[in-house]
Amino acid sequence: MRTIRSVAVVVQDGAEPFGLGAMCEVWAEPFHPEDQNPVFDFRVVTPRPGRVRGASGYDLVVEHGLDAARGADLVCVSPKRDFLDPSPEVADLVRQAHAEGAFVFAHCTAAFVLGEAGLLDGRRCTTHWRHVDTLARRHPRADVDPDVLYVQDGTVITGAGSAAGLDAALHLMRAQFGARAAAAAARRMVVPPHRDGGQAQFIARPVPECDAETLGPLLAWMLENLHGDLSVEELARRTHLSPRTFARRFRAETGTTPHSWVVGQRLRAAEELLERTDQPVDRIAADVGFGNAAALRHHFTRSRGVSPQQYRRQFAC
Repeated sequence: MRTIRSVAVVVQDGAEPFGLGAMCEVWAEPFHPEDQNPVFDFRVVTPRPGRVRGASGYDLVVEHGLDAARGADLVCVSPKRDFLDPSPEVADLVRQAHAEGAFVFAHCTAAFVLGEAGLLDGRRCTTHWRHVDTLARRHPRADVDPDVLYVQDGTVITGAGSAAGLDAALHLMRAQFGARAAAAAARRMVVPPHRDGGQAQFIARPVPECDAETLGPLLAWMLENLHGDLSVEELARRTHLSPRTFARRFRAETGTTPHSWVVGQRLRAAEELLERTDQPVDRIAADVGFGNAAALRHHFTRSRGVSPQQYRRQFAC
């Protein structure tokens, strides 16, 4: 897969401002010396340059037509209000970009454009939970997953709502430039550095009813003790709950299982150590709670698609 150096974001009439803003926040930032962040050749394009109607009481003025997106390494389609009639011109653009090896990215309702282009056929994908049934009906050859924040299938990335577009973009940033670059981007935006794509879109109880019920303090303690025993039984004991009740509450508050959350946090801690230190893989495995290098290699390769050693060679500072 090619390295992302240039990014084009497509907007159309009815453009959702958060959807566009999410892409600008990740891909349009200037260089920050304190972060050493990558900088991209970034442009916003539209089928007919000029005034583009917005969806929230104000419009955009876009100078570039779709031709300005030709050759971009990443083509993002921004969500729009009227999404059930995708533009054939935009569908042609993303189809050609994909054929030329570019990454193609769509979150929320923009996934319907990728469906129109045929890029979802035979692929896992997602969209906002309100529209997953419609997407599946319109594109029966697509493997629409209603329960995830984002999916990357090859060079095609789809995300759920606009906030999940940030998660998907940070995922792609991490895959391209490493954990440090993604964490710096997240810190700049004051958002969590990484939410797993497999996390549920809809969390049953996103705002705890009272402070005593939230697992926030426990999650903070878990992050400080990744090397320790973080089994469901031990965590349930610390919260004075039965293992079954604890597991149910954990998923209600976080959208994922305790095991998946712990593995994800241990992998992210391992990424940072691989990038920033020269510690042996055995030592890193022990420090983050995997116990041994074999276990770390298993989880790392399964999740990231490369071995810890390969990751270190690619992203070591």
